[in-house]
Amino acid sequence: MEDKELNIVEHLEELRKRIIITAVAFLVFFGIGFVYVEDIYHWFVKGLDVKLIVLGPGDIIWVYLMLASVVGIAGTIPVLALQVWLFVRPALRPVEKRVTLAYIPALFILFILGISFGYFVIFPSILSFLVHLSGDMMATNFTAQKYFSFIINMTLPFGFLFELPVVIMFLTSLGIITPAVLKKLRKLAYMVLVIIATIITPPDFVSETLVALPLLLLYEISVSFSKIVYKRKLRKDREWEQSSVEASETVE
Repeated sequence: MEDKELNIVEHLEELRKRIIITAVAFLVFFGIGFVYVEDIYHWFVKGLDVKLIVLGPGDIIWVYLMLASVVGIAGTIPVLALQVWLFVRPALRPVEKRVTLAYIPALFILFILGISFGYFVIFPSILSFLVHLSGDMMATNFTAQKYFSFIINMTLPFGFLFELPVVIMFLTSLGIITPAVLKKLRKLAYMVLVIIATIITPPDFVSETLVALPLLLLYEISVSFSKIVYKRKLRKDREWEQSSVEASETVE
């Protein structure tokens, strides 16, 4: 009983350590983003026909904090993935350690790809639709807070959603998820992804379709990758069991 309690305490201490490291990494990248926030700001407003306005001093610091937070999140993604891997590493076999470690750079790359897809594909099309929707009825003026909130809502969700294939592969390699489970959850997953697409886009069929189709495609890619990882896992498990049996026979 005491051994079990000791193991729980050790796991909690290890978890605490990983959380602290992740939090420190976020603060470091947040600080870097805060230092270069002016350059980031000018990059985002490049090509914008109107000059952004603020309605009060509080909006200025909000823009600084929001842009710095995006840099902090992007930079912390690989650190968080590494800390999760280090936390579960003791329970993994040598082969699983090597395979799952390869997912860490993939998480960061897919996050950047997702943000890029949202910013360069989804954001301009939806912004153009909304601006043209007003026509000559209204003067087009954007506050900095509203503009950057809109950008983040159109980009950040795709950064996380694009990581779905790697997350599914990682969970499959750990034996937590199987392709059969993913197939059973397909209808539910489709419904959730369509709801997400509906929430983050204007209420028109074209925009919703433009967002929903890549998300559904991501799920199907995740299922396909899960099959590959699952077959490889079964093969490695058989090889591991066979080598264990041979080793025990040699000892006898």
